[in-house]
Amino acid sequence: MSATEISSRPADQATPSLPRPGRTRVNLGFSRFSGLYVGAVIIAIFSVWVPSVFLTRQTLISLVSDEAVTAILALGLLFTLAAGAFDLSIGQNVGVSALITATLSTVAEWDPWLSALVAIVCCTIVGLVNGLLVARVGINSLIATLGMTSVLLALSQVISDQQFRGPVPDGFRALTAWQPLGIPAIAIYAIVLAFLAWYVLEHTPFGRKMYATGASPEAAFLSGVRTSRYLLLSFVFSGFAAGVAGVLLTSKIGSIGPTIGPSYLLPCFAACFLGTTQIKPGKFNVWGTLIAIGLLATGVKGLQLVGGQQWITDAFNGVALIGAVSIAVVASRRAAAGRRRNGARAQ
Repeated sequence: MSATEISSRPADQATPSLPRPGRTRVNLGFSRFSGLYVGAVIIAIFSVWVPSVFLTRQTLISLVSDEAVTAILALGLLFTLAAGAFDLSIGQNVGVSALITATLSTVAEWDPWLSALVAIVCCTIVGLVNGLLVARVGINSLIATLGMTSVLLALSQVISDQQFRGPVPDGFRALTAWQPLGIPAIAIYAIVLAFLAWYVLEHTPFGRKMYATGASPEAAFLSGVRTSRYLLLSFVFSGFAAGVAGVLLTSKIGSIGPTIGPSYLLPCFAACFLGTTQIKPGKFNVWGTLIAIGLLATGVKGLQLVGGQQWITDAFNGVALIGAVSIAVVASRRAAAGRRRNGARAQ
């Protein structure tokens, strides 16, 4: 099963019927931006519940800074999902990137910037191998990237020797330590990458062919799109994003543990699928994903501030992922039913 089959992408391609004026207003006001309304409700609830700790600048900075790595990973994941595939190795890949950067710059005493470059290159190569396995060999993306996850887990244990690596030099930590206008630098990097990803996916022939590959590989191939190439490149982008995220994560926290990567996997997938309900319903898109990340992060942070246990993060993201996929499946079925009705009327 591909990402396309799980998402509600067909709803985005359905031939629309003429909507009633009132219905159009509701769709534009809620269906596409429901995350903003729900987020506002969540903010209001926690503002009343724990105003002394929730409504603070420190909480906002912490939330934005913490979610920047997740946002960068989700942007990379969007490329594989748009191409109709899954990259389950992206979480462990970011952990490998962080460990390579920290280990080379401390244990091996390499220049930290060279260590970061090596980490990004290694993670990009991991993405390339994933792409070759899926696009050239023909292995299902779930199986290929699940196997790669196990390989990367073993590699993480070898690199770290089951120990924390760090702290990295202060000069390297300065990469994410500065806050222009009070905005964490790592959040600025994430926004810049978001604009680049949005432009590539939405406003270039490359992006349109990527979406076409995920929407209908057979039709895209018959139209002249080299689908295997775009599928392969989607994994390369995913690996590159994991490498960059790992480097920034190392700069941000300084010391890296051997199990840091997997915790990012679920939030990334939850954000990407929840993002298909925003801005462009039924389609993996950058701004919908960022709205979803903000919504999930706000809910988790609020629950943590009122005394929620550590497991609340995984539970919240898991429920959000199940809910987002459920909404996507239902929307897809309704769109298919609508196309059948329109076809019957045309006959």
